[in-house]
Amino acid sequence: MTVDRRWEPLPDPDDVGEDHELRTAIRAEIERDGPISFARFMDRALYEPGHGYYRRPAPGPGRAGDFLTAPEAHPIFGAALGRLVEQAWAAMGEPAGFTIDEPGAGTGALAVGLLGGLRRLESPLAKVVRYHPVEVEPARTVALRDRLEAAGVGDALAAAPGPVGAVVANEVLDALPVHRVVGRAGGLRELLVTATDDGGFAWVEADATTGELAARLDAEAVTLADGQVAEISLAIGPWLRDATRHLERGLVVLVDYAKEPADLYLPGRASGTLRAFARHAVGADPLRHVGRQDLTATVDLAAVRDAARQARLDAVAETTQAELLAGVGTTALTDAWLRAPAVTLQDALDLRSALMRLMDPRGMGGFRVLAFGRGLPDGVELPALRRVRPER
Repeated sequence: MTVDRRWEPLPDPDDVGEDHELRTAIRAEIERDGPISFARFMDRALYEPGHGYYRRPAPGPGRAGDFLTAPEAHPIFGAALGRLVEQAWAAMGEPAGFTIDEPGAGTGALAVGLLGGLRRLESPLAKVVRYHPVEVEPARTVALRDRLEAAGVGDALAAAPGPVGAVVANEVLDALPVHRVVGRAGGLRELLVTATDDGGFAWVEADATTGELAARLDAEAVTLADGQVAEISLAIGPWLRDATRHLERGLVVLVDYAKEPADLYLPGRASGTLRAFARHAVGADPLRHVGRQDLTATVDLAAVRDAARQARLDAVAETTQAELLAGVGTTALTDAWLRAPAVTLQDALDLRSALMRLMDPRGMGGFRVLAFGRGLPDGVELPALRRVRPER
């Protein structure tokens, strides 16, 4: 996710406040059971029914929200993913029953861009595809479906996932709960969350709550320096298994900001990658604004690959968001948008600005795109995933 800095002055992130009931409930858990892992704190802060950040009726992404994702920047991003899915559909022999499942569908921006792009490009997939958006908050699902209806693509909505199709998840893995750990000479320690006398929360160092944390770092040949803080997600495997459980044959596409372990756990990265987002600003304290700010951490690529193997998914290819957009052919995509009726000069300028943002390798363009498959033809190659230039 990206902070949108086009507004001046920037809104004050402290204005978001917090969910007092949720804060009280978390404090009660700590007072009853002792300090909790940050993974537990993050899970409640983001996903607590009726109170968590992703359980609020109003979604976080968007220019009026807290951060900007690629689908919100411009529908051409969704159209690019649509071209990728179309290539997988063709490689599968163009099955008549083909359902795209989107976990973390949010505002429906990706669905609108993807389905609308297939129709603009007159793709044969547009005639048979069904779309199943998945959201943890039912109230958001209603608004999402209304948006698809308003965009003229509501007829593609599916009531359930299908066994043949695709799973597309954009910036979902980074919002899965993470444990915070710290390297020590005597071994790995964990940073837990405790309650303070002034009604807030604070970090406290303790023994690791599970041996899986050290095992993950050992498997990736990572040794943290003394005092080095890092985040480890143990939720990627269970999430991926659940998200692809229904898929018998098809493509899985994961897009997120992610790094190899050697980069993610650099000794110079002393404080980890945990970030909080509110009102298009990066928050300084992840333990504040409970339920009212997003929490996120950079994804471990090796952990995703391992989770995919455990979920019986085959590696197809990896690329970056910029490379994907180049690989699907931005000329054809932009022509499809600029040839539409009533297109204005401002529409063209907005598209150009969005492409620069989406393809900037220092920002969204550097996001990783990982494609996996289940039951795809042996040796399948999708043109959209071919690297345009060697990876640096």
